[in-house]
Amino acid sequence: MMSNLYRLGRFAARRPWAVIGVWLVVSALVVAASGTFGKKLEESFGAPGVDSQHATDLLSAAGADQAGLTAQVVMTPLDDRATFFNSPTAKAALAKVQSAAAKLPQVLGTSDPVGALAAGPGAVSSGAISADGRVAVIRVQYPVLAELDPGVLADLKAFGDQVRVGSPLQIELGGDLFYAFEEPATGLGEAVGLIAAIIILLVAFGSVIAMGLPIGMALFGLALGISSLSLVTYLIDIPSWAPVLGSMVGLGVGIDYALLVVTRHREFLARGISVEEAAGRAVATAGQSVLFAGGTVVIAILGLAVAGVPFMTAGGVAISLIVLIMVLASLTLLPAFLGLAGHWINRLGIHRRRTSGRAVPGAGWQRWAGHVSRHAAPYAIGATVLLLALAAPVLALRVGTPDDGALPEHRTERRAYDLVAAGFGPGINGPLVIAVDISKDAAVVEPLLKAVKADAGIAAVAPAEVNVAAGVATLIAFPTTGPQDGATMETVKRLRADVFPSVLGQSPAKAHIGGQTATLADVGAKVNDRLPLFIGAVILLSVLLLTVVFRSIVVPVKAALLNLLSIGASFGVMVMVFQWGWAADLIGLESTVPILPFIPMFMFAILFGLSMDYEVFLLSRVREEYLRTGDNDASVIRGIATTGRVITSAALIMISVFISFGQGDDPTAKMFGLGLAVAVFIDATIVRLVLVPAAMKLMGDANWWIPAWLDRLLPSVSLDSEAGLPEPTRPSITGPIPDDQPALV
Repeated sequence: MMSNLYRLGRFAARRPWAVIGVWLVVSALVVAASGTFGKKLEESFGAPGVDSQHATDLLSAAGADQAGLTAQVVMTPLDDRATFFNSPTAKAALAKVQSAAAKLPQVLGTSDPVGALAAGPGAVSSGAISADGRVAVIRVQYPVLAELDPGVLADLKAFGDQVRVGSPLQIELGGDLFYAFEEPATGLGEAVGLIAAIIILLVAFGSVIAMGLPIGMALFGLALGISSLSLVTYLIDIPSWAPVLGSMVGLGVGIDYALLVVTRHREFLARGISVEEAAGRAVATAGQSVLFAGGTVVIAILGLAVAGVPFMTAGGVAISLIVLIMVLASLTLLPAFLGLAGHWINRLGIHRRRTSGRAVPGAGWQRWAGHVSRHAAPYAIGATVLLLALAAPVLALRVGTPDDGALPEHRTERRAYDLVAAGFGPGINGPLVIAVDISKDAAVVEPLLKAVKADAGIAAVAPAEVNVAAGVATLIAFPTTGPQDGATMETVKRLRADVFPSVLGQSPAKAHIGGQTATLADVGAKVNDRLPLFIGAVILLSVLLLTVVFRSIVVPVKAALLNLLSIGASFGVMVMVFQWGWAADLIGLESTVPILPFIPMFMFAILFGLSMDYEVFLLSRVREEYLRTGDNDASVIRGIATTGRVITSAALIMISVFISFGQGDDPTAKMFGLGLAVAVFIDATIVRLVLVPAAMKLMGDANWWIPAWLDRLLPSVSLDSEAGLPEPTRPSITGPIPDDQPALV
């Protein structure tokens, strides 16, 4: 493998325009094909086999409107003294809004608060008008998610802007439609993360050109990866949120991988090696680390398929594809850039030229590693206790559905949520859609409605809608508690386990609970059931891969355990912030929220892979030194010295990218951004620079033990070592090689 990578790197540096041209042609074709033939990304959050999916399937097969998404138009008179009961002006404005809402594109129908008012006392019992007459709700029904696109949300927002003009009502919008299609501001996270990465790379490299190469490569790869997703949708239904998460991960790993290769390239240049040779050797050594690190990330993320939830599997495929493109760009496009830049890579510097007698590069990290090594036991115990303390809140982790009450007050969804909660109670924001198969027993509808209404967790039930021809009845039940309240989940469980069986008994009729709240709860339950299997599969595959790379049993197992510690600590911090509200103001979180059901598994996959990145970066250097000297302690110290600054710079870039993506209003994006950033920070500091050297010191030569029979079976892989490469060629130019760059390692 090393010789192949060496030849690949040399070729790309020797023929930079040819390689760049191929990338440009492929990218142009993919972008053009995506724009012309690309399919829209899917909007799906369900899971096969769960009760909520049975409800959706039953309603869809019967052609029932309730199978689709809904939006809410919430209104209250601007005059504090007026109500919809006593104000003709408010009634007339309500009728105007209701009529306009029914004419929106793709709307199947709306509820009828105007008709309820005309009927008299029934207005309140219908759930259309609040008991005090101050709040009216129009429920706007849309088709199923697969038949919609983001344009319907844009139409709804435009409708809201139009009907507010000159209206005597405060008009706010909310509902499932926003959850399905509302997206963060395009490019905001990428822009902020890129600016931070530029600053970090500029300080680390001290050269504008050296800084620009990783940034350019990452942007190139990201554009290709994101554009390709609409074509991949022909093979697997890629979810619409995959580009955002893929951008977050892809941008971080792409810059990190390029950082590693460029660092090695500059080291070789500083030794007087020619540009072409330096690029080849950088790809042969650092490129192997990139290849195995990227492989570990892909394995971890593809492990999401174990969950058995299609949208998670498809999301994992999308993110893995972007990571693979970044790996390929690091091994081909980047060395082409290096060949094109030549010795100019060290020009346009921001640091003063170094002079002889200055400190040896990495001396500070070497002193730190030596200090940790001399006090290995206290550092190992202290760091472990700290991580366990940070991870302890995981025991209180509660999954649920963050509702619109967590959004900032300037968002219309938040204002709609507050109006509805004040007028009707929080449960109306998360209705339960009960689908009943009455094809063989239509007599169960009324007893079932009464039993559901009598449940302590149900505030109200809308009149049943019965489609005798289709054999389906639909009940809309409003819980007494909000969507993110744990009591709502208990109500769903109680209806399924106790109420439905008590009414249906031996009847052939079947009842299922759907709706957004129940769907996300069911997905969460399925994910939790598969989580132990998923974690075990990811750890096993990663340990096997690292065993091949480092030819050791202890090192891979230790890496897996330490990664579990850092990931557990990041989950603990998420619980402190999102569930307990600690420092929530610092990230703009309006209120405490539960953790979205699928986030723990998604984050584990991403974080385990990223943690292994740093493990590979560090231990490849440690093993190289150990093979050369046979001294475990000195090898660990030297490994820290040569990679400490690289890992720190890479981690800072990752942290900046992740935090920037979490700066929007969406609590889900904040969870991903904060959780990933905290995990990378912990992994690159406490784990990689404290626990790893301390643990390897304590275990001594046992770190590199492997059974002889296994050693014979494993293929030979030597990361970062130059053994087996030809003697380096020297540059054919005359004059000194620029040395005005700060050594990154």
